[in-house]
Amino acid sequence: MPQVTESIDVHAPISAVYALWTRFEEFPRFMGGVDSITQQTDTQLHWKVSIAGVEREFDAEITEQHPDERVAWRSTDGETHAGVVTFHRIDDAVTRVNVQIDWKPQGLVEQAGALLQVDDMQIGNDLKRFKEIAEQAPSQQAAESGWDGDVQRPADSTGH
Repeated sequence: MPQVTESIDVHAPISAVYALWTRFEEFPRFMGGVDSITQQTDTQLHWKVSIAGVEREFDAEITEQHPDERVAWRSTDGETHAGVVTFHRIDDAVTRVNVQIDWKPQGLVEQAGALLQVDDMQIGNDLKRFKEIAEQAPSQQAAESGWDGDVQRPADSTGH
């Protein structure tokens, strides 16, 4: 199963960076190929994506979430993928964002893309767009907070 691991330093306080990331319905602003995300409950998300002309929909659940620290998820139907984003305070004004995503490519186009590391480039570009948005108005990002609840990983889950 392919895995992408990327990180980027964002010149904004950790609370602002985390707040922006947890506004899941705004992912299309910075994630290429994501048409929409609907947050159905605190832990349930419905995704619509279009990648290389292929449209897909799937549900995902947040399996672990700790404010200003981490968000982990996994798909519950359709696509096979899981991931975790961690937030690290470098100093009061800089936050490192680490992203790890695991997925199972479907079809020849996705398998070829995984081999050519197209997905790695896409995630890197998405993080650069995220950084630009987060650095535009960090205090506004924190004021417009996302969901800041805490989701504990189930005891029998291996997580990330």
